[in-house]
Amino acid sequence: MISNTDPAEPATAAIGAGVGATEAKSSASSNEDKPAPPATPNIVMSSRDHDSLFSGGGISFLSGGRNGRFSYGYSSFKGKRSSMEDFFETRISEVDGQMVAFFGVFDGHGGSRTAEYLKNNLFKNLSSHPDFIKDTKTAIVEAFKQTDVDYLNEEKGHHRDAGSTASTAVLLGERILVANVGDSRVVACRAGSAVPLSIDHKPDRSDERQRIEQAGGFIIWAGTWRVGGVLAVSRAFGDKLLKPYVVADPEIQEEEIDGVDFIIIASDGLWNVISNQEAVSIVQNITDAEVASRELIKEAYARGSSDNITCVVVRFDLS
Repeated sequence: MISNTDPAEPATAAIGAGVGATEAKSSASSNEDKPAPPATPNIVMSSRDHDSLFSGGGISFLSGGRNGRFSYGYSSFKGKRSSMEDFFETRISEVDGQMVAFFGVFDGHGGSRTAEYLKNNLFKNLSSHPDFIKDTKTAIVEAFKQTDVDYLNEEKGHHRDAGSTASTAVLLGERILVANVGDSRVVACRAGSAVPLSIDHKPDRSDERQRIEQAGGFIIWAGTWRVGGVLAVSRAFGDKLLKPYVVADPEIQEEEIDGVDFIIIASDGLWNVISNQEAVSIVQNITDAEVASRELIKEAYARGSSDNITCVVVRFDLS
């Protein structure tokens, strides 16, 4: 079980590359005239610009077979894209007398509407499912599908087709349940080694290609493999014009919290330039989860990521 001491999500803070939130705010004016080192991008957020880098985090406690706590940090950065289509959610709630932690990253395409809808509704729908506690995996599958249906119903009046991936982790008791749709990704660290907790849904994955073709769809090469020559992911929320080939059916993987040092949930803006093991190595010696999430984004940006970049780090401290 999880008991939360700070249910409110922390306020967004202004930060600079390699600088803590408070220090960055107080020294912003003195740093304006100093050029950034060439190897490290100078990423600065204005509190009035939600498209720039922002971060935060929190701490809560675990109870069950072993006592301990977990801390989490998140960062999100528009990067080189003209608009921000990534959203994320961190939420700690009580469900049927048990405290549950929800973490998710939602990477939109064709606009931000779908990703924002998932941020506002996916975990709400999941936690309100009548069988969430007693049959969590079934509840996840049904809540994901129903959220997709609800979103598509709301989108009937819109002409532009939009969609979003969803990579999520639920902490319930002594378990981590990861549910993934699309090519955002969840990776765990066990004793310094990267353990993938999701597999990207790409059109050229043999089982995905077979599923799409059996449904009457096709994939072709257009710079990369794409469903119908359009979409570079094979599962997503939304994308009404590509139904039933692009589905929101999640793949679910369960892990025991015991033995997991931390997990990283991130959009493909990170994974396109940083491998699973490289990400784990960057985070491994950073005890502050928020700082770790910022370091991952800075490294991805320095390596040339051309996408929005969002990540959540959840670090476990078991006793």
